[in-house]
Amino acid sequence: MAGPELVGGGAAVAVGFEVRAVTGIGEVRPGDDLAALITTAAPWLADGDILVVTSKIVSKAEGQLVDVPLDEPARETAREAILRAETSRVVARRGATQIVQTHHGFVLASAGIDASNVEPTRLVLLPKDPDASARWLRDELRDRFDLRVAVVVTDTMGRPWRMGLTDVAIGAAGIDAVTDYRGVLDPYGNELQLTQMAVIDELAGAADLVKGKTGQVPVAVVRGLPIRADGPGIGAAALIRGADADLFSLGTAEAVAKGLRAAADIRDTPPLVFPPVPSAALLADRSASERLPSDRLPSERSASELASAGATPVSSTPAAVAEPGAVAEPGAVAVAGPGAVAGPATVAGPGALVGESLLVWAPAGDLRRALEAGMEVQRIRARLAADGVPSGWLELDQVDLSGIDVPEGGVPLGVLTIGRGSLPSL
Repeated sequence: MAGPELVGGGAAVAVGFEVRAVTGIGEVRPGDDLAALITTAAPWLADGDILVVTSKIVSKAEGQLVDVPLDEPARETAREAILRAETSRVVARRGATQIVQTHHGFVLASAGIDASNVEPTRLVLLPKDPDASARWLRDELRDRFDLRVAVVVTDTMGRPWRMGLTDVAIGAAGIDAVTDYRGVLDPYGNELQLTQMAVIDELAGAADLVKGKTGQVPVAVVRGLPIRADGPGIGAAALIRGADADLFSLGTAEAVAKGLRAAADIRDTPPLVFPPVPSAALLADRSASERLPSDRLPSERSASELASAGATPVSSTPAAVAEPGAVAEPGAVAVAGPGAVAGPATVAGPGALVGESLLVWAPAGDLRRALEAGMEVQRIRARLAADGVPSGWLELDQVDLSGIDVPEGGVPLGVLTIGRGSLPSL
């Protein structure tokens, strides 16, 4: 094992370190003294060590447990109520899976509510304030056991665009949350502009290699890395990216709603109308669409299936013209100025029988309006996809426009197909 060394810019990095599991802690119950349990199980703990503690035992010691029934559907009903209480906003849904933001600011599945490694009649919630929990444990170990250590509290999360789970830090004390390389020159003389390494997340992942998920090893010790002996540090809350800097902070439904609110402020342009297109005019190669993967094909659920699922079939209706910024009435299909979308009945729930094909157009020579129309189509398709309604986009060479009423001075851009029988983008 080797200690840290300094690199350009003064940032400390390690040329080697040790990760060691703490075994023998046993079951943790509400009111248990975590500091005493850990020092008893790890009498070899020393100044400068970093304790990496699974949040579950912190939650158990703090009494963050909720009783739930064993039998369904009462168990699921209770779990849903708990999830709502722990959620500040829903970011995304797919089937029974919900990605939410907790009151702490974390974005993760099911608000971190966990049914593993706990009695079947209980669920474990995240600690109320993980940074405060880390500070408390650090202070207890210093004041009662004369140990100057850092503490990282962890939980298991998924990551966008990546398969698999990993442990990340949700609380920290006595160690800097990030190592900031901004302004440091690399070996080639390039100044680093954005590089901030989430050190405590890296520690969480490394520690989980020896803790695991089924061996009842909730604590690990990392030795050989620098800690803050002079204060608690800024905590893991510093790693939460604020909405002002988060390019992906909005969930699908929020993004659509925000687009509608923005559209309501636009009053300087006449409404765009999407005329309906008869199905006979669609010339797309349906055999090609049939060869696409099944998850890209439109829903083929029957009307009776939809009725039993509570969906409301919507019939095709003539396009309506609404005032700029207005939302079309249920059953109508209209786009009122940049930002408005079809009325609520058009998005009638998963598998709704909309069966609508709409010509998208913009005024000739008006690039801005053409771009806005494209943005509208994307917003509509996002909302439809969130509600499980299939949609597709057809280029002009896939449509017979003869006999279709294109507004005077308008240039067709393509056809948006919605609902059962719609074609995927080819």
